[in-house]
Amino acid sequence: MNYTKLIFLIFIILECSNLVILYFKPDSKKANGLGIFKAYEQSKLHPEIHQFVRYLIFWIAGAKLIFIMLCIVILIWGQPLLQFWSTLVMAISIGSFYWRLYPLIRQMDQQNQLTIKGYSLMLFCMISVIILLFVSSFIEQLI
Repeated sequence: MNYTKLIFLIFIILECSNLVILYFKPDSKKANGLGIFKAYEQSKLHPEIHQFVRYLIFWIAGAKLIFIMLCIVILIWGQPLLQFWSTLVMAISIGSFYWRLYPLIRQMDQQNQLTIKGYSLMLFCMISVIILLFVSSFIEQLI
């Protein structure tokens, strides 16, 4: 197994763990579950808001499932050229986290709205590592 396939496999495993949490135990504090957000528990006090939150959770899970399936196809049947460009596309698409999501979670962290203090920094680091792995694979293939 080459480096690029290994990176895709690691990403698939990470995303699958998150997918299982979102579908079957969304209130978990593990694998980026929603239990990290204090507002998730509060939403349960308002049934119509909680239903909306659950809808968004399953929407995210469905989008992740599409992402995972595409990665599996690239991993198994993708030709080297497709895998090469996919590493760059993955880095860019995952990097969108820094545009909208990171500012929000950092603000929530600063306002003590998360159950784990410093979670935004942990997420920042974890996503940075994933992006660096995809970028390093792109560069390794380029050279």
